[in-house]
Amino acid sequence: MATCPECDIEIEIDEDDLEEMEVGDPWVCDGCASTLRIAALDPLEFDVDDDEDDEDDEEEKSEDDDVEELDGDDEDDDDGDDWDE
Repeated sequence: MATCPECDIEIEIDEDDLEEMEVGDPWVCDGCASTLRIAALDPLEFDVDDDEDDEDDEEEKSEDDDVEELDGDDEDDDDGDDWDE
C-alpha cells in the first residue's frame, strides 16, 4: 500500500491492476484529485506529476501575457491629445 505525496491518504490498488502498471504511469488520487506518477512498483510509491504543474504554469503565464498585452494596448492608444484641451 502507498500514500499520496500531496494529501497522505492511503492508496489501495488491486493486485491485478498493479501487475499491468509500469513506473511513470499516471494515477489520480481519490482523496485530493492530484495527478501522480508511479515512482516505484516494489514497494509501491507515487510522485507528484510535475508535467501537469508545468502545463498549469504555462496556462497561467499565457493568461498573464494576455492581460499585459491588453494593458499595453491602452498605453499605445493614449497620445496625450486629451490633455491639450
